[in-house]
Amino acid sequence: MAQKPSIPKGTRDFLPADVAKRTYIFDTIKKSFQTFGFAPIETPSFELSNTLLGKYGEEGDRLIFKILNSGDKVKKADLQALEDGNLPRFSNSLSEKALRYDLTVPFARFVVQHQNEISFPFKRFQIQPVWRADRPQHGRYQEFYQCDADVVGSDSLLYEVDYVLLFDEVLTNLDIPDFTIKINNRKILSGIAEVSGESDKLIQITVAIDKLDKVGIDGVVKELNEKGVSEAALDKIKPLFNIQGNTKERLAQIKTYLADSEIGIKGIEELEFVLDRVEMLGLKRAKVEFDVTLARGLNYYTGAIFEVKANGVKMGSICGGGRYDDLTGIFGLKNVSGVGVSFGADRIYDVLNELELFPTEVDHSLDLLFINFGATEELHCLSLVKKVRDAGISCELYPSAAKMKKQMKYANDSGVKNIALVGQNEIDEGCVMIKNMHSGEQEKMTIEEAINRLKK
Repeated sequence: MAQKPSIPKGTRDFLPADVAKRTYIFDTIKKSFQTFGFAPIETPSFELSNTLLGKYGEEGDRLIFKILNSGDKVKKADLQALEDGNLPRFSNSLSEKALRYDLTVPFARFVVQHQNEISFPFKRFQIQPVWRADRPQHGRYQEFYQCDADVVGSDSLLYEVDYVLLFDEVLTNLDIPDFTIKINNRKILSGIAEVSGESDKLIQITVAIDKLDKVGIDGVVKELNEKGVSEAALDKIKPLFNIQGNTKERLAQIKTYLADSEIGIKGIEELEFVLDRVEMLGLKRAKVEFDVTLARGLNYYTGAIFEVKANGVKMGSICGGGRYDDLTGIFGLKNVSGVGVSFGADRIYDVLNELELFPTEVDHSLDLLFINFGATEELHCLSLVKKVRDAGISCELYPSAAKMKKQMKYANDSGVKNIALVGQNEIDEGCVMIKNMHSGEQEKMTIEEAINRLKK
């Protein structure tokens, strides 16, 4: 018995109607990227393992899909590491390449490699798939698309302002009715670690705090305990979880908390700069909210941190990003500041589906199907099909003179918008009978009239 076909967990097939919806999302995002001055690039789906490893923190590294060496390269496997039980080292010796985890680290590699071919500040957008060996669940996939926009070569906070406006522009154009842009600054988190007396545990504190909405306060405290954060430090960190009020009130509270931290105050000043200018310019739909627990557990962020959530939907963040002051430094190009954001196309797709927000015109189904009545009619219709296609209208001729019931079933199943009925009478009269599949109305007209009708 043949094995039933399946796909790996965390991946999805997309039918034509689904692809049409996804294309609508990509096109909408791409248009806004271009409006904001970003230019497109592409990078390979896989990178050298040493390009990716060590850039996302311990947790991120575990989620990188590695590509096994083949041929003679298999001989490089570190068998001694296997005997010693050092599985991470053994695993690394089996693989020299890995699927990209995100688009940002490959972009940093791209900038360093092509630094003499680009002008700074360099603004790029990239819409490509990424892969993560994460546990599949609602809204979390192992293969998914990211739509990134980054700028490197400038530390101007005006770009952070621009990104808030970009979030608002894209998600408003996608007609998401209610969404919140959460914002924080990594310097504020550094200040928290400093004030708590645990500056050397910034990463552990950041990773734990970032899980607050998933595991709750008790879960965060438990993880911090496990990471060796002292009870005295925990007593200083816990009050942060209870900061309340609007954004200005929260900022005032955190400013008092971080009064003795120079880096923490610097983070607050940067945040206020962005928020003040966004307030001055105004937003279409977005709400902007300061969230001191927002950490986004990627180690390379150094300044502003963004996360966007669609309200009223059980879904994690649909967009995110932040400032990384020296990401290119890991590849040898020092002192090149960057900031970027990513739109999670797959999660946005799920949100639009759940809220039934896709426009009715997002429909790439066939405009016109010619019914096949036989050899004579088929020959006549071939030239008509070409005329319709030359006018930029999607069109086809059913491939055989099957029973009308079968041809109509094909039209209905495929979502065909109109059918053309051309029998001997229509050939003699030099016309076609066009039937609208939605309304059921049909009318005789010339092929030129049909083309003009369909174009409208």
